[in-house]
Amino acid sequence: MPKYKIAILPGDGVGVEVVEAGLTVLKKLDVKAEYIHGDIGWEFWRKEGNALPDRTIKLLKETDVCLFGAITSKPKEDAAKELAPSLQGKGLSYFSPIVRLRQELDLYTNLRPCKAYPGNPLNYRDDIDLVIFRENTEGMYAGVEFFPLPPAVKDALMVHPKMKAFKDVPLNEIALSTRIMTRKGCERIVRAAFEYARKAKRRSVTIVEKPNVLRETGGLMLGVARDAARAYPDIEFKEANIDAMCMWLVKNPNDYDVLVAENLFGDIISDLAAQLVGGLGFASAGNIGDRYAVFEPTHGSAPKYAGLYKVNPIATFLAAMLMLEWLGETDKARVLEGAVAEVIKEGKVRTYDMGGKSTSRDMAAAVAAKL
Repeated sequence: MPKYKIAILPGDGVGVEVVEAGLTVLKKLDVKAEYIHGDIGWEFWRKEGNALPDRTIKLLKETDVCLFGAITSKPKEDAAKELAPSLQGKGLSYFSPIVRLRQELDLYTNLRPCKAYPGNPLNYRDDIDLVIFRENTEGMYAGVEFFPLPPAVKDALMVHPKMKAFKDVPLNEIALSTRIMTRKGCERIVRAAFEYARKAKRRSVTIVEKPNVLRETGGLMLGVARDAARAYPDIEFKEANIDAMCMWLVKNPNDYDVLVAENLFGDIISDLAAQLVGGLGFASAGNIGDRYAVFEPTHGSAPKYAGLYKVNPIATFLAAMLMLEWLGETDKARVLEGAVAEVIKEGKVRTYDMGGKSTSRDMAAAVAAKL
C-alpha cells in the first residue's frame, strides 16, 4: 500500500525529462508512494488560457507533496499572442503558474541549499555550504502591478512628496510594480531561517536587504530580523545589503551560513550562490508552507534542449532529497544524497554542463545504480 500520494507536475520543455529522471531514482529507492501526474505550463496557457488549471490545484490539495519540473514563462504581450485563436481578445493575462501556486497554497518559505560536492569541475570552491531562505509570497513578486497607471492609483500616490516628479507624466507612460511586505510575512520567513539554523546546528543567520534606500519595506524586514535574533542568542546574527552581499558571496562565501531575504533579493542571491556550486544543474528548492510543499529544480524549461535528454538532472535529484526530508524519510534522503555525491566524485558520468556527453537518463541510471 502506498504511504504517500505525490503529485508530479513535469511542466514544459526539459521539465519533462528531469522529472522522468527523478522518478527513476525515487522508484529505485522504493519510496512507498502513488505518483499522480498533473497539468501545468505553457501548453495549458495556449489551449485553455490558464497555465495552472483549477483541476491541478484540486490535485495538489488531495496529495501529500509535489515534485515539479519547469515551466516556460514569457512577457505579457508575447504570451497573449500565443493564445489559441478562440481565446484571443478575451482579456486573458498570463501570470506565472509557479508564483500563483506558491501564493494560493501559502508556500511562504523558499528553501534553497547551495552545497558544493567534491569532484564537480564547476565548483567555485569545494567547501561551500550555504542555505538561503527566500520569502515566497509577497515582496516585489506579490504581483500587484499597473500599466498604464489607473488615475485613482496615481491620485492616491500623490500624497507622497516624491510623486511630484511624476505629476505631469501621462498615465500611459507610467508602469508601477509594488513591493508589498507585511510584518507577518517578514516574521515567519525570518523565524523559519533561525529555526532551521538551530536545528541544523548552523552557526549564523544573515539578513540580506537594502534598508538604507528601501527605507520602509527594508526597514520593516530588518527590524523584524533584529527582534527575532534576540530569541536565538546561540546563533550569530549578521546584516548585509543586497549589492554588497553579491560581492561578498564571491569573495568570502565561507563567511556565511544561512541567508534570509525578501522574494526578489532572495531570488538574486540564490542564483548567484547556485553558480558557486556548479550552476542551475545543481540548484534545488523547496516551496514550503505549514501543510504542503512543492519541490523543484530551479532552472527553467530550456526549450532549445527539449527532447534531447541533455540537461543535468542532479538538481531534480536534490529536490527529491529535500522532498524526502520533508516527508520524514530522512534515511532515504541521506542515501540519495550519498549516491549523487558518489557519482559526482567519480566523474565517469557527466552531462554537457559538466564537460561530458552523458544524457539525463545516463545520469539517472548512474545514481540509481549507487542506490
